[in-house]
Amino acid sequence: MLKDLLYLGVGGALLTKEKIEEELEKLVQKGKLSKEEVQKVIEDAKEKGKAEEEKVKNELKEAIKEVLEELNIATKDDINELKELLQKDK
Repeated sequence: MLKDLLYLGVGGALLTKEKIEEELEKLVQKGKLSKEEVQKVIEDAKEKGKAEEEKVKNELKEAIKEVLEELNIATKDDINELKELLQKDK
């Protein structure tokens, strides 16, 4: 289900990107924007998109950590800590 949501989000983003580029190209053809202005808009949008992606990734990681803690599932760090304790006992 999570994979489906991810694919849906990516698909929606690609459709939106294509639509925005089409609309910007129309503005260039009408002479309302220059190619350079369009390129700047696209670059700004990419930067904002990257920042938003990083934010979403961090929020998702935190949500997963919370779920793991609530379910009392051992993390990799927990397992490594136990391994170290077992090594010391030998």
